[in-house]
Amino acid sequence: MSKALPKRSENYSEWYNEIVKRADLAENSAVRGCMVIKPYGFAIWEKMQRALDDMFKATGHQNAYFPLFVPKSFLEKEEEHAEGFAKECAVVTHYRLKSDGEGGLMVDPNAKLEEELIIRPTSETVIWNAYKGWIQSWRDLPILVNQWANVVRWEMRTRIFLRTAEFLWQEGHTAHATEQEAIEETETMLGVYADFAENWMALPVVQGIKSPAERFAGAVETYCIEALMQDGKALQSGTSHFLGQNFAKSFDVKFVNKENQLEYAWATSWGVSTRLMGALIMAHSDDNGLVLPPKLAPIQVVIVPIYKSPEDLAKISESVEPIVSELKALGISVKYDDSDNQRSGWKFAEYELRGVPVRLGLGMRDLENGTVEVARRDTLTKESRPLDGIASYISGLLDEIQASIYQRALKFREENTFNVDTWDEFKEQIEKGGFIMAHWDGTAETEEKIKEETKATIRCIPLNAIKEAGRCVYTGKESQGRVVFARAY
Repeated sequence: MSKALPKRSENYSEWYNEIVKRADLAENSAVRGCMVIKPYGFAIWEKMQRALDDMFKATGHQNAYFPLFVPKSFLEKEEEHAEGFAKECAVVTHYRLKSDGEGGLMVDPNAKLEEELIIRPTSETVIWNAYKGWIQSWRDLPILVNQWANVVRWEMRTRIFLRTAEFLWQEGHTAHATEQEAIEETETMLGVYADFAENWMALPVVQGIKSPAERFAGAVETYCIEALMQDGKALQSGTSHFLGQNFAKSFDVKFVNKENQLEYAWATSWGVSTRLMGALIMAHSDDNGLVLPPKLAPIQVVIVPIYKSPEDLAKISESVEPIVSELKALGISVKYDDSDNQRSGWKFAEYELRGVPVRLGLGMRDLENGTVEVARRDTLTKESRPLDGIASYISGLLDEIQASIYQRALKFREENTFNVDTWDEFKEQIEKGGFIMAHWDGTAETEEKIKEETKATIRCIPLNAIKEAGRCVYTGKESQGRVVFARAY
């Protein structure tokens, strides 16, 4: 039996890294700062993809694909955008290697590119260059496009799923005839992300707008969903950007409107990434390993036979076969683990570590009694249930577990959200973690000073914020409402 996981309360960072490793989700690659997503981890990401992709298509979006390489001149066209991403860009300067004469390879100095290429950190520029050829009239709009892709942002300090040099994501890029349409699109997609986070990931989120200092480079407004992790830190879990006409102007994307006048198109972009895998682990898991909401679990139910002889196993397998068929017919992913290379106790611990929501244990005594042991991963509780009707019982139980995991995360957030009115209170509370609701005078200077002194940032200005006159927690100047502060990943 492998040694116990580190405890969250003692070393949260090590606990996280060990879950990623021992639950077989991912590992560091030979390339510094990059990750190998292993089959079990990728199966979770695929479920996320499938659900999100269906939601995007239900709101009228189509998938496309754009190049991995972005000409440097494209990035330079939108000044704020270029400045925001410059420090994270990986640049391709040559297109060929040659032998160094000593058994190694060197860059061929004669193979220098005429224009350097950026490995995409995001795709606004290359996509808006394409849109120039797609858009002539208001009849060509809206364009509602998404792509599933990888991007590279050269991070110096990395952690699997949360911050890696290369990661997987989706990025939506839409073009509209009016400002109002584009704003509505931005808000619609934020709602899609919040729906996915809460109803699939069982992750309660705060929907809000970023402060100007935290805005996406090149955006007029950035909307976001923010989640609270179990160590009291925030995690930005999705963003949706209203880009105004900035990229249309940079790439000269004009269209003839209904009044027969030339006008620049209005833009949005929005994305979530494999960072959601990190959110899933950190929001729900415990000291025994991964806890997965059933909707995203690759295996929702595992059945483990408990036997002493091949004859016992044959009898148990005969009883399990119709249960497996019934569960599959209900759309439930199920695994019957009758492998003989490990004892049942080892299997119980392994599936617990991997976060399988429901485990069924079935032995000869259970068969004689017409019962089965049902273990829940979320509460670590067990009960004996009749074998008759077990499939429909499990179907309802999975819904109950999904709701229970969400409610537990919501309760945690509510218990760790604090209204703070003085600077001393703020400094004391930020050391304990959680969402701090505090007044802010609206200036970038104050925001920066708070960040310098406490490492706390404004996570968002909540969309449902109540107008409430007060005094800035730092300067004492007038404020119209509270914003969410937290330390963040």
